[in-house]
Amino acid sequence: MPTKPVAASALDAVADVPDGASILVHSFGPPQSWPTDLLFALRERGTKDLTIVCNIASAGATSVACLADQQQVAKLVCSFAVPTFGPPPPFAEQIRSGAVALEMVPQGTLIERVRAGGAGLAGFFTPTGVGTAIAAGKEQRIFDGKPYIFEHALTADFALLQAYQADPAGNLTYRRGMRNFGPSFAMAAKTTIAEVKELVPLGALDPEAVVTPGIFVDRIVKTTTHLDLGVLRQILAVVGRVADMEGRAVRDGGPAGLPADLMAMKAAALLQPGEYVNLGIGLPTMVSNFIDGRGVTLHAENGILGYGSFPAEGEEDIDNYNASGQFVSLLPGTAYFESTVSFAMARSGRVSTSILGAFEVAQNGDLANWSTPNGGGGIGGAMDLAAGGARVIALCYHRERSARSKLVEQLGYPPTALRCVTSVVTDLAWVDVDADGFLLREIAPGLTVDDVKAATAAPLRVAADVGEMRFD
Repeated sequence: MPTKPVAASALDAVADVPDGASILVHSFGPPQSWPTDLLFALRERGTKDLTIVCNIASAGATSVACLADQQQVAKLVCSFAVPTFGPPPPFAEQIRSGAVALEMVPQGTLIERVRAGGAGLAGFFTPTGVGTAIAAGKEQRIFDGKPYIFEHALTADFALLQAYQADPAGNLTYRRGMRNFGPSFAMAAKTTIAEVKELVPLGALDPEAVVTPGIFVDRIVKTTTHLDLGVLRQILAVVGRVADMEGRAVRDGGPAGLPADLMAMKAAALLQPGEYVNLGIGLPTMVSNFIDGRGVTLHAENGILGYGSFPAEGEEDIDNYNASGQFVSLLPGTAYFESTVSFAMARSGRVSTSILGAFEVAQNGDLANWSTPNGGGGIGGAMDLAAGGARVIALCYHRERSARSKLVEQLGYPPTALRCVTSVVTDLAWVDVDADGFLLREIAPGLTVDDVKAATAAPLRVAADVGEMRFD
């Protein structure tokens, strides 16, 4: 069996990466999950005019963002580029000025394009993105009465991976949630370089535990970057979470709406036993804290099925995180897999409910949650999740801080998916979406129907049995 070279250092491992190369960079986003030594080595070498394919463009100093300071990237192909919240990431100004070309791709489409490239296929038809800006200029066909768009396969010159273990044959294992994009990225590159935490002797790996066979790996390097769990805990404790647990005032001197935890609790109360449920980034991730005893199974795009609540401090596992990068707990029956499998679960309709954040929801069920008119945003996996026909519950504040309503007659923001939302849970109300528009079902304690109507920029019908919000 041929053995694969083990580089003496990350600098040696990337020594043949030329200016102008295209590189698949494995990671779902958390600071600890990048092939950091290899990225730092590219930065030190000053390799320029790179095309980088990754999930998220900026995720702290250990991510692809480390290449931004020296303007080493010419193009980004990613699902998340310029967030709509927080300070601008390193790539933001370069993207806005045109110094870095940007191709935004839905998360599931991105990894499927790479998988197709690695499998020697030209591309595929997908329902993801139909009716949105993503479909512009692409071939569209109808299959079994449903529209699909054609997506071309994607390959690259190099792939940089982070894996857990490697043996001399180049076989790789991954730990917990770190698998995500890795196996497909390894397949789709001319040269694959794996940065690993452990080098083990030939025969030490259980053959059934090998996820990426050595035929897809060209060289190996042992990582020297070990992030402190305490630092990670501080970073990830706030990722996607809401620190302000005070409800927003409905009007000056008036009552307040629900705080974030009760909004999440109400969304959890709409779930049924036996469901497989995906939670979007932001407010929806808090729903995981309220599923105990409900008989539902949580699904995450990075490749986890059956995870639990945020763990208590001191009980975190550095490699166990959800699609938002937050530490989550294991449950009996938890399963791990790669992201192509995760998105297959969503597009095939096996994920029964998706709880997603929203910038706007239109009265016909159209959803906008990935981009603002000024160009900020990230597609993530929402388009893929909606494409599978799952029930979509939008979980969001009823109004922006500017008092602009998020429940509207027609979307003013770019759509994520059309006619997909069936219910909206806000700090003010639970509202269903049916063929006739918005239907008010329940009201937050202390509020009135008029309060909710005043905060809604679309006609709002009132259910005959409308009452105070229940959380059981």
